[in-house]
Amino acid sequence: MTEFRLTGAALWERMNLAVEKVQERLEKTARTLEAAEIPYCIIGGNAVRAWVAQRDEAAVRTTRDVDILLRRSDLPGAIHAMQNAGFVYRPSAGIDMFLDHEDARARDAVHVLLASERLRETDLFAAPDVDESVMVDAHRTLSLAALVRMKLNVFRDKDRMHLRDMLDVELIDASWVSDLPPELGARLQELLDNPE
Repeated sequence: MTEFRLTGAALWERMNLAVEKVQERLEKTARTLEAAEIPYCIIGGNAVRAWVAQRDEAAVRTTRDVDILLRRSDLPGAIHAMQNAGFVYRPSAGIDMFLDHEDARARDAVHVLLASERLRETDLFAAPDVDESVMVDAHRTLSLAALVRMKLNVFRDKDRMHLRDMLDVELIDASWVSDLPPELGARLQELLDNPE
C-alpha cells in the first residue's frame, strides 16, 4: 500500500506551488508573445478555466500545462522570442514545446498547436485560427465558440470532461447543437444525452 510522504503544510504548499507554476508559465508566455507582436491564443485547459470561471469559480479545474495556438508561419518568430525570454525550445514527437529549463519535463511545458491545421489524423476539422480569440486581461484566449468546436473535434476523455464542465455551468447547452457542423453537433448531443 502506498502511503503519503508529504502531509500537512508541506503537502498543501506543494499542491499550491504546482498551480502557481502553470499560471506563471502562462503569464510569461503571454507577455513574451504580446511583446514580440506574435499572434497566438491560449487554448486547452487554461482557456476552459477562463471561460468556466466566468460562471462559477468553484467549477474551475486545474491544468498541468499551457497550450497555445500559433500559425505555422509565426513559429520561427515565436521560437526566437520564447528563447530570448529564457524558455528552451524542444520539438518532440511532432509537437513543438517550450520548457522552463533544459531539464524540465514535457508535462511542465508550453505546448504549441498549429492554427488552421489538423492536430491529429483522426480530427474531423482543422484547428481554429488565432483570430478566433478574445482578450482576457492581457491574454489572447480562444473564443468560446472556437473552443467548443476544438474540444468536440478532438473529443478525447479530457476534452469531454471540459465540455461537461462547460455544460454544467451553462456556458453551452442544447441550443448549440444545431449551430455546429453536423458531426460536432452529434458529439455534443451525445454528451447531452449521457452527462455522466
